[in-house]
Amino acid sequence: MKTRITELLNIKYPIMQGGLQHLGTPELASAVSNAGGLGTINATIYPAIPEFRDAIRKMKLLTSNPFCVNVSMLPTMMPGELTPEYFKVIVEEGVAVVETAGRDPKEFVPMLKAAGIKLIHKVAAVKYAKKAEEAGADMVTIVGVECAGHPGMDDITTMILGNKVAKTVKIPVFIGGGIADGKGLVAALALGGDGIVMGTRFVATQECIIHPNFKQWMVEASENDTILIQRSIKNMIRAMKNEAALKCLEMEQQGATLQELLTIISGKKSKACVMEGDLQGSIFATGQVMGLIDEIKPAKQVIEDVISEAESVLARLEAIRS
Repeated sequence: MKTRITELLNIKYPIMQGGLQHLGTPELASAVSNAGGLGTINATIYPAIPEFRDAIRKMKLLTSNPFCVNVSMLPTMMPGELTPEYFKVIVEEGVAVVETAGRDPKEFVPMLKAAGIKLIHKVAAVKYAKKAEEAGADMVTIVGVECAGHPGMDDITTMILGNKVAKTVKIPVFIGGGIADGKGLVAALALGGDGIVMGTRFVATQECIIHPNFKQWMVEASENDTILIQRSIKNMIRAMKNEAALKCLEMEQQGATLQELLTIISGKKSKACVMEGDLQGSIFATGQVMGLIDEIKPAKQVIEDVISEAESVLARLEAIRS
């Protein structure tokens, strides 16, 4: 299957694994890359630069195929932020692809271009996709409100955003949010996208380091088992509907401050719970696409199943056209 994205990134299939915060490890990312997709490791897992460099080198040992590093940035540069150091290591280690999220990546574009690194910028609205193109991004990722993690504040669906972004920018587009199978891939291509990004689907794989309790919950859960929280602090997230998320929503409705909410939503607490298997104690980002997941599979099988189903759908559509 060839698209502008497979040609640009030299990958077999137009399927990207999302950054996945604490879960974007070399073990999962290399399995995705080895299966023909674009695996992604998450820089924020590594608060020390030597650890980050080691993770990149581990990826190189585990796969000879292209892979991506996700670098999520705060809205403004903060004292002690490691983003410049992350990019320095990325360049020194010869990483092929970077995905940024958060603020405008334009300050790092010349550095990445000079090193021949392809830049994907993740956005949640059409205007930001256009801005990323103007800044020099090679590709954009657009995600709708169905997605796990941080959708836009406007509650616009993937069907609308994917379609509109693909019509608005000239650079290739990854579409994500509510996609977990071959039907979703074909739909994304029909909207004008050049590939898909899947996050939640890759959490429910054998290679993902999350505790088995969460994987089992995802298989048993439905599309109704997520909730949007943190709207009051303009950092909205779609998360598992559990005790922690419901408590967060209740606190927001009572006017809680960010400091008060951090007792529930802190990343440190979330990381501990997903590793220990505590389903109720913290916020866990997950998408509505759980309603389409009914089995824990190896990442390779996930990709093969997506492509196989996509080919079947395309054949059915061709038969209809004929």
